[in-house]
Amino acid sequence: MPQISAKGRMMPESPIRKLVPYADAAKSRGIKVYHLNIGQPDIETPKVALDAIKNFNLKVIAYSHSAGILSYRKKLTEYYKKVDINITPDEIIVGSGASEALLFTLQTCLDPGEEVIIPEPFYANYNGFAINSGVVVKPISSSIETGFALPPISEFEKAITPKTKAILICNPNNPTGYLYNIEELKVLRDIVIKHDLYLIVDEVYREFCYDGEQHTSIMHLDGLDQHVILIDSVSKRYSACGIRVGCMISKNKEVMRTAMKFAQARLSPPTLGQVAAEAAIDTPDEYFKDVLDEYHARRDIVVESINNMPGAFCPKPRGAFYATARLPIDDADRFCQWLLEEFETDKKTVMLAPATGFYSTPGAGLDEVRISYVLKVEDLKAAMHCLAEALKVYPGRK
Repeated sequence: MPQISAKGRMMPESPIRKLVPYADAAKSRGIKVYHLNIGQPDIETPKVALDAIKNFNLKVIAYSHSAGILSYRKKLTEYYKKVDINITPDEIIVGSGASEALLFTLQTCLDPGEEVIIPEPFYANYNGFAINSGVVVKPISSSIETGFALPPISEFEKAITPKTKAILICNPNNPTGYLYNIEELKVLRDIVIKHDLYLIVDEVYREFCYDGEQHTSIMHLDGLDQHVILIDSVSKRYSACGIRVGCMISKNKEVMRTAMKFAQARLSPPTLGQVAAEAAIDTPDEYFKDVLDEYHARRDIVVESINNMPGAFCPKPRGAFYATARLPIDDADRFCQWLLEEFETDKKTVMLAPATGFYSTPGAGLDEVRISYVLKVEDLKAAMHCLAEALKVYPGRK
């Protein structure tokens, strides 16, 4: 029998999706499952985006330009100008979600065997993208005690080797909700300039900042034009995960010329997705105000509920719609599976993502879970009640 590739054997399962069969089995037993495992918002997609798809009237759904539809890229420059990012259409390559944009970026900027430094915990699929690209992840740990703030510059310096080529961060962060401030971004700027590295910054949650905080884009900082690749997506901004449209942005012409070769090799991003994404840019400002208010309320319910559970701790996220919590449990993977296989209260349970999958360091995150507060307030309250009751009876409680 032919052997599966080494790369295939190395690819990790998604901590977000691997427990789906257990959730499906629970539902078949009549258990209501509150899904806090995945960042799939229940917020309605803006009507302007849906109407653009409904009103699409061309006779052929054709390939777009490999970099994306020009009218969409032009309109994107208008969106970015509103957040003080000045770019041109040829500094944008549209991808099938931020996922493809990240793959293009890693394959453009790093050779197999070269290293990217990522503060952990980090978005689980960064591991998969790195393996797909033959890139080695060098994690440096942030701590739940500091709310997952940027690790000290000394930790970056210790992690840098002759094979280091890039640093990757997500701001606001998935899975912790941490919002990097301008001083932390300046630290990263100084490091990448000193060591001549790329700085890849995933800003897909830019709109989601709480408590009056303002998002600072890495492209607001001077001196980084040849170092920075910005990753973005419409999935969360417009609650349109399924249209699969994101982008990579850089002023480094060599990076963009090279990435275009990868873009051409996959032909083009989805045409209908771009039609919806272009229309979504006209979403009224009130939409975002209402969405932000809703997520703010959801965040407070989750954080306050968890911090009232004996032995549990959850720092308050300042961005995105995720929280990483420490629970009094022996093994997050075992606990999350147990919730679906063996636990129920009033025919209800909750599905969480074990935080182990958001670390690259073996054994890290064993007592942590990621919670996506993407359900309405009433459902979140019920989910937090399920979690509190589960912790009282979990056989592996610490």
